[in-house]
Amino acid sequence: MGARLPHPASDGAPGGLRWPALALLSWAACFAVWRLFGPDWPAAIVASGLGLILAGLHRQTWRRLIVAAGFPLALLFTGTDLPAWIWLIPLAVLVLAYPRRGWSDAPLFPTPHDALRALPERLPLHDGARVLDAGCGLGDGLVALRRAYPGVRFAGIEYSPVLWLLARLRCPWAEIARGDLWAQSWRDTDLVYLFQRPESMPRALDKARSEMRPDAWLVSLDFPLPGQAVFAQLETGTRHALHVYRVRDLRG
Repeated sequence: MGARLPHPASDGAPGGLRWPALALLSWAACFAVWRLFGPDWPAAIVASGLGLILAGLHRQTWRRLIVAAGFPLALLFTGTDLPAWIWLIPLAVLVLAYPRRGWSDAPLFPTPHDALRALPERLPLHDGARVLDAGCGLGDGLVALRRAYPGVRFAGIEYSPVLWLLARLRCPWAEIARGDLWAQSWRDTDLVYLFQRPESMPRALDKARSEMRPDAWLVSLDFPLPGQAVFAQLETGTRHALHVYRVRDLRG
């Protein structure tokens, strides 16, 4: 096991608050404004406007959308005959799918299944090579890797117990471990695939340098390693770009 590396300082939220704490506080503020000045439709409009302002505190588009839409959707459903405890169901699903230790990693954005098809032309792997999807989610990255490299051995790491179980059921041909992708070793891999987020990439660079063999490869969808020249940058036929790195080049 490699030593646990520190989390990046910035999570895209002010005041050091970590996701989803700021989202919960934002929704609570919207409801407080709605109750204080209403509750009626003018107050709902003001509260929704507050939600839009608070959503702008986030850097990531997906978080802005979640924060902005949370109060209007909740208000819409409170006008129905649904029991109050019904809100505990999505909350429980969220907690199970995203344990607190996983909040600083990437959200569930699946890899398009054909996004890696150009990879073998620039990065051929021998049969039996070991390929790791670090943070595999539901297994979409593993599916895309298998389409690109049908003759290699596949492994995945996923911290969420729900996503880990679903990935195992979906990809029985892969060895999928439940654990922290930053604590699990990358030493015995020929290629590590990542689809994380920009804040995670300095951490990935440090881990690749300290653990991976010089002849191994690191491949990142969308987000480049900071300050590193790519071995290849490939188009995927989607809105995503693929960044390919040889580990020996990362060690300078």
